[in-house]
Amino acid sequence: MKKDEALRLLHDPNLIRPQSLILLSNIADLAASLKVPCYIVGGFVRDLILKRPVHDADYDIVVEGDALTLGHALVKTYGGHLTEHPKFRTAIWHLPSTFNFQPSTIDLITARKESYETPGALPTVEPSVIADDLRRRDFPVNAMALRLDGEHLGELLDPLGGQADLEKKTLRVLHPRSFIDDPTRIFRAVRYAARYGFNIEAQTLDLVNEEALKILHSLSGERLRHELDLILDEESAPQALTHLADLGVLTAIHPKLPAFDSSCADWLDDANERLGVQADRRTMGYMFWFMELSEADVILLANRLNFTNELTLDVWSAAQLFNGLPHLTNMKPSEWTYTLEKLSPISIYAVYLTTQENALLRYLSFWRHVKPHVSGADLKSRGLPPGPRYGEILSRLRSAWLDGEASSKEDEAALLERLLKE
Repeated sequence: MKKDEALRLLHDPNLIRPQSLILLSNIADLAASLKVPCYIVGGFVRDLILKRPVHDADYDIVVEGDALTLGHALVKTYGGHLTEHPKFRTAIWHLPSTFNFQPSTIDLITARKESYETPGALPTVEPSVIADDLRRRDFPVNAMALRLDGEHLGELLDPLGGQADLEKKTLRVLHPRSFIDDPTRIFRAVRYAARYGFNIEAQTLDLVNEEALKILHSLSGERLRHELDLILDEESAPQALTHLADLGVLTAIHPKLPAFDSSCADWLDDANERLGVQADRRTMGYMFWFMELSEADVILLANRLNFTNELTLDVWSAAQLFNGLPHLTNMKPSEWTYTLEKLSPISIYAVYLTTQENALLRYLSFWRHVKPHVSGADLKSRGLPPGPRYGEILSRLRSAWLDGEASSKEDEAALLERLLKE
């Protein structure tokens, strides 16, 4: 891509918001005042060349100098605050709230080169030049840099052939030990391939071998779940997860980890607030994925992937309900309600989408909201001593409304009189 084409793309409001370009220009000007070359790298450059909007892209700024010094200068000039990582000479600039800008953070990176003391370990880094920084990345399509400072604005640095790979719709690693050094690159290869409709080069697929999968198996649950979270965020998540299963990645994580049922794809795309349930895409994805597993296997995989307690409970609840659903048929609405209210609403919603069981829909939309008109205060005013009897009476009144035994305040009052005499 020539400089004039890059400048045209940078100034296309359909691809990048004008305020985003102003922010990048301000960062570059400050870098120039510090006499350090300044580049934006990675996904921003890739998507810009593909003419895809970069409104929500990560802003990864690399300088041939000290990113921490640049970060402090940005905070001093514009405000916000800095999260520093001195070991890697990187920082995250949290933009001032007054900017009203997305993304709300900018990654500031000192150009560096990396080495891996052991396979799968975090890298050892040392400052270097932009060319070395690009070589440490995962794929050529992510190893391009667009210079931002001064008269160099719009110059594309593409030493590894990323633009040619974009044209060929091909993903390939930069060196044969790439998946051994960092097995999480396997997830990223599959994620990008599914997102863009790219092919993964045959030689690269051959590197997803026994050695790489063994190292992947040794990774922490937190690192593995992070990669799976990112995949579930994608519209193409079902295709990516199917590809991972075909490559043997899922069983390498844990033998009990099943393939993803692609028939859930439409429901995953519909993960939003429905029936008063806030259904986020990741939680829904794990529930659909693990729903048919035994409760014991759900707990096993939740521990392997370092789920939060809340996520574990939601996924476990979905599996418990799905597997126990045949035993709940022919129950009265009150029995359904008292059983379901012990479970998280999002798990009930997921099982409803999967099974289309009408009782689950009725619970979410109506039954769970049913309450008797009588309250504990009313019982106290009737002279009933406080104690367990309160709960028994209120539950009985609620059941009457749920099961059609009471359809008016008068019905409820008559039932209450009978209960008080018992």
